[in-house]
Amino acid sequence: MPIYEVNHKKPVIGKGTWVAPTAQIIGDVTIGQNCYIGFGAIIRADLGPITIGDQTLVEENTVIHNGTKTDIGNQVIIGHMVMIHDAIIHDHCLIGMKSMICDNAVINTNSVIAEQSLVRTGQVIPSGKIYAGSPAQFVKKVQPHHKKSFDEGIQTYMDLIKKYHTTFKEI
Repeated sequence: MPIYEVNHKKPVIGKGTWVAPTAQIIGDVTIGQNCYIGFGAIIRADLGPITIGDQTLVEENTVIHNGTKTDIGNQVIIGHMVMIHDAIIHDHCLIGMKSMICDNAVINTNSVIAEQSLVRTGQVIPSGKIYAGSPAQFVKKVQPHHKKSFDEGIQTYMDLIKKYHTTFKEI
């Protein structure tokens, strides 16, 4: 797995985290325990720190970068091809595929950003809400069936991480 030091800052990767061999983790990055970092993901912290909590999923071809600081909480699902720049994403959030989270945006706990949404610079998403569109706008409150589906998604990846640690090999 390509892990790079820059400006005397080295990534720190938590126990049990699986990083795809084509992912790139650069600089002042801290990744929690039991995370999944997918193929082609780029996490580049050459201008400020990036922190990712435990059991967070960074799916394929996602790009995370910043100018000052990016914090991503525990049990966050970041879909394929998401771009996150200088944002805060609290625990238990879902960021849908191909979404963009811009500078100084805040996604509060238990929120959902639908696929292909744009969370604009400085936009704050309240807890327990679903936002969609470009720019992202309120759609509805998160319901128990959304939470159940989210929990199932996290568990699917926790199982997948174990399989990758024990059976993934280049042939």
